[in-house]
Amino acid sequence: MRRAQATPGDSQTERGLRELRSRIVAGHWLANTKLREVPLAESLGLSRTPLRAALLQLEQEGLLQRQGGGYIVRSFSFEDALLAIELRGVMEGTAVRMAAERRLGSKQLVPIQETIHQIDELLRDDCVDQYGELNNRFHDQLCSLAGNTFIKQEVERANRLPFAAPSAFSSSEDDLSRFRTTLIVGQQHHHALVQAISRGEGSRAEALAREHAHLSKTNIEVAYRDRAEKHGEFPQLALVSAQVG
Repeated sequence: MRRAQATPGDSQTERGLRELRSRIVAGHWLANTKLREVPLAESLGLSRTPLRAALLQLEQEGLLQRQGGGYIVRSFSFEDALLAIELRGVMEGTAVRMAAERRLGSKQLVPIQETIHQIDELLRDDCVDQYGELNNRFHDQLCSLAGNTFIKQEVERANRLPFAAPSAFSSSEDDLSRFRTTLIVGQQHHHALVQAISRGEGSRAEALAREHAHLSKTNIEVAYRDRAEKHGEFPQLALVSAQVG
């Protein structure tokens, strides 16, 4: 059976979807900001039809909310942020348990072990410029070890929620300096996760993945407190509305 080829409109929609999702989650707009189609289409270099398709998809993902004839950036409560991270931990926990149950050979773990080694070097040399990229790669490789396309897609879906992505608070040098202690502990978790998978310890791997997600909850709690007490700048918290508890 022949696969349908993507049309130029499909390509534009996908490009617009990726860019819009990235801007929203990174805090490009404050919560409840109204998105206006004409300037948005111009800034993204899209025609109106693929832009509308991308906006509709983001509404379905829960990042946008329809208001009148357009969309506003959805606001989230602090509790929503913690729940999004918890959900990611549950999904990753399921993925690593499945990976451990597969009894993978040492060759299958070489790529993720190389990534861990690269992160070790960054932290040892106090050079964290590439931490976010490597950390995202590690988590992507981790979920791929489950060998299940469905569970990988569900983890990716959870990562699209605001604040849930593994490196949500590792996007700037200030963030990395602020959360350095949790980076070190997180790297210890990375080592332990791969070790548990290599030993076929499914329950331990799942528990470690959930504990690992708790580090992200700690980071957002610190960021939220700092923003409230010191008026710190955390673009990632732009979606946390002061109007919700």
